[in-house]
Amino acid sequence: MFKKEQIEEHISALKEYFFVPLKKIFIGEKKIKTLFDLEEFIQTKSAIVTQHTLYGYLKTRIGTRHVMLFGDEQFSKSIDIAKWNIYTVSIQDLCLYCFSYLASNNLCSNMDLATDVFHRILDGEKKNGLEDLIYQNAIKDFDERVKSIHWKTYCEGECFEKSSYALYRWAPIADELKKLDKSIVIRSMELKWDNLKKDFVKLIDFDTLVKL
Repeated sequence: MFKKEQIEEHISALKEYFFVPLKKIFIGEKKIKTLFDLEEFIQTKSAIVTQHTLYGYLKTRIGTRHVMLFGDEQFSKSIDIAKWNIYTVSIQDLCLYCFSYLASNNLCSNMDLATDVFHRILDGEKKNGLEDLIYQNAIKDFDERVKSIHWKTYCEGECFEKSSYALYRWAPIADELKKLDKSIVIRSMELKWDNLKKDFVKLIDFDTLVKL
């Protein structure tokens, strides 16, 4: 049976979407000086982008009916599945982008750290409800992706295609509506990532970041 706490979590997240503009989250943030800072950045920002794009899309399509639907057990379960699938791909995309950017600026030479960070983040999310199947699929997908990464140049390309498409694929909206929304939904997430990339560069402390 779906837990009441999980339904309340979705409602709370939707409220946060209304009242916490994404840009405000980045004001006054600490600089990225260590591997721990980088890992924290990747985890928290992946969660924020996932939340704002998923709940933003649901808000647009559901409108004032969100209170009723979020109390529906089956719908809340669909949101939970969507959230985890989008979030794990978002972590992949942001992790690869960040480490590629650092490599391109000669701030990271040990690219195995990208895999270490990704695995640690996902391991930590198990206690928060990440199901084993989604976990295993995400690990497998990431480990395959890193095999073909050109670290020095990867950050210059379309690094966030997979997570943007994941939003479109997993959002619990009727297929006939999603087809109409496809380009808008994907673009909405791409814009969030574009803004985050700019913030990432601003937050790197080039003077004190220890070379990884």
